[in-house]
Amino acid sequence: MRASVLSPGRQLTVETRPVPRPGPGDVLVQVSAVGICGSDTHYLRHGRIGEHVVREPLILGHEAAGVIVDVGAGVQSSRIGQRVSIEPQRPDPTSTETMRGDYHLCPAMRFYGTPPVDGALTEFVTIGSPFAHAVPDDVSDEAAALFEPLSVGLASIAKASVRLGDSLLISGAGPIGLMCAQVARAAGLSRIVVSEPDEKRRSQALRFGATDVAVPGTAIAPVDAFVDASGAPAAVTAGISALRPGGRAVLVGMGADTMELPISLIQNREIVLTGVFRYANTWPTATRLATTGAVDLDSMVTARFGLDELPAALNADRITGHIKAVVYPALSRYTEPRPDTRKAHP
Repeated sequence: MRASVLSPGRQLTVETRPVPRPGPGDVLVQVSAVGICGSDTHYLRHGRIGEHVVREPLILGHEAAGVIVDVGAGVQSSRIGQRVSIEPQRPDPTSTETMRGDYHLCPAMRFYGTPPVDGALTEFVTIGSPFAHAVPDDVSDEAAALFEPLSVGLASIAKASVRLGDSLLISGAGPIGLMCAQVARAAGLSRIVVSEPDEKRRSQALRFGATDVAVPGTAIAPVDAFVDASGAPAAVTAGISALRPGGRAVLVGMGADTMELPISLIQNREIVLTGVFRYANTWPTATRLATTGAVDLDSMVTARFGLDELPAALNADRITGHIKAVVYPALSRYTEPRPDTRKAHP
């Protein structure tokens, strides 16, 4: 199979590798579509994210969908041919975190595209059968791949503990910020404010769930909850300041390892401050939201690439108005028109 490999020197090359074999309890998936995440771009540009450092050749990519083409021992052969969205996690089933239901926090987690674990920007991958989630035919391959960032949005809004009619401030109108806005709208929030410096992205936020938009630095009426999807220290401080007493702040954006916080304000208003690191048990909800049209994932895809075009895909975030890039690993180069990706795969 062909695979795009990132070297420790931050060079991308397309290599030929053996097709993996599914172990006991695993399925082999022919990858149809892979979304590009900001973390993939970060590894290319910086070679690391926090403690995760690219020290050996690595296949990036963790937002993936495909078709099961083989199964390992203990998995029913009836799964072969099933279209799936991949939850890119391999937790230790015996860890304390997994046993208590927080499998996404498992210290022994092997997560796609995170050093030293290879990801999905290749033609075939294996994953534990329970983490290959079946998707209905009316969900496209691209949308199925984006269940992963949608799951980040679901985890973020769940951590915000908002209820029907509540208000929310989101900092940043990138893909995760837009996912959070869509989930918040589906949850029945009455006021969803997105703070974003870019005018084009503010316009996109209104399309994807925001009721109001604001330029950073603008005064915002108090909100019940705040989600930071920017990682910018100034945005975090401003968002916490916009919370009502007893409000909740959720940090999900990748940013500085450390930052100053308004401690007196947090104490005096009894603000609850927490973070989001991945997700757990979100795929069933993501499937329902996508199937019913409560969220629009297909419209978030603004650029498509073949495997040989991965460098361009990883730099597509520099294009004005761009939201999400999708790579087709079975194609060297992406060309229009494509067949119906809801039922077909390369």
